[in-house]
Amino acid sequence: MDRRRGPSVRLKLALSYAGFLMVAAVLLLAAVWVFLLRYVPDRAFLIPGSADTPTTGVFPVRSNLLHVFAPRAAAVLAFLLVFGLVGGWLLAGRVLAPLTHITDATRLASTGSLSHRTRLPGPQDEFRELADAFDTMLARLEAHVAEQQRFAANASHELRTPLAISKALIDLARRDPRHDTGEVLDRLHAVNTRAIELTEALLLLSRADQRSFAPESVDLSLVAEEATETLLPLAERHGVRVETAGELTPTTGSPALLLQLTTNLLHNAIVHNLPGGGTVRVTAFPGPGSALLTVENTGDKLSPHLVATLTEPFQRGTERVRTDSGTEHAGIGLGLAIAKSITGAHDGTLTLAPRPDGGLSVTVELPATAPPTGK
Repeated sequence: MDRRRGPSVRLKLALSYAGFLMVAAVLLLAAVWVFLLRYVPDRAFLIPGSADTPTTGVFPVRSNLLHVFAPRAAAVLAFLLVFGLVGGWLLAGRVLAPLTHITDATRLASTGSLSHRTRLPGPQDEFRELADAFDTMLARLEAHVAEQQRFAANASHELRTPLAISKALIDLARRDPRHDTGEVLDRLHAVNTRAIELTEALLLLSRADQRSFAPESVDLSLVAEEATETLLPLAERHGVRVETAGELTPTTGSPALLLQLTTNLLHNAIVHNLPGGGTVRVTAFPGPGSALLTVENTGDKLSPHLVATLTEPFQRGTERVRTDSGTEHAGIGLGLAIAKSITGAHDGTLTLAPRPDGGLSVTVELPATAPPTGK
């Protein structure tokens, strides 16, 4: 935005300092004037050799007083004006020096450099708080940009894989017309389905980050039951037993997104479980000022370092997700990333912890709301 350039803040402060000093000086001189008129004897203002005498009246005495006082008061005011302007200019420059340092850092950040920090020295004051807040913002922006770059690279790789497979299948069909077209079509259908699922997950992740939803009252226990009913056939095919427990757990948010959150966590717990005889336990219960949803599953033992990376996009288990169309319900590597994004969009926290006996424990903590009262 183009704006008309106005006087600098330093000049404004210098004028303000000088103006305040002049007002204080005028008030002080006025007080001195009143003091002289009221408390100093009239004969003290007679000029030696003057024709005025104490018997000539009060007016000549005041005239003498004004004749003596006015030039000196004007000289004092002129000196204070110059002193106030020069001193105010120097003081304003010293006061605004930290702001200049922060401005230089801001200009550097506007060019795309996010690795630097202001690191403003000195005691804790308003400028130091502003500099620390700016440094914190730069650190978060740097981490966010790095995360977005990793995400874009991973997403490009994951989307490129099904396209490359589709091209290879089409080239195979063109080179060998006698090849079984039914098999090629089936594989193309599976690859396309995989690509559509990945694209929809990316769109869902984007909508969750934007918080583009109208908050409503939601009971997490009902959401957990609905997600369990939806994925019960998948659990049966994997030989996993799903247990649910809980009580009224009210919170505020998007019912659709919270259902997607619970479904993703439950799907992850079912797929990444023991080959047979695994267990998943889903509980929802209110905490002190919060609504808690936990999903625990049996499985292989996981290290804390590995668990800390599971919420990153396109991460699963001990290695990156491969776009393998032949694996049913293999996942696209965005389930926990979407869960984390949805939790953050609801001002909550997502905590992952390895279970001592193997498997994973996921806890979602959301702000609690008062349960609805019956009429």
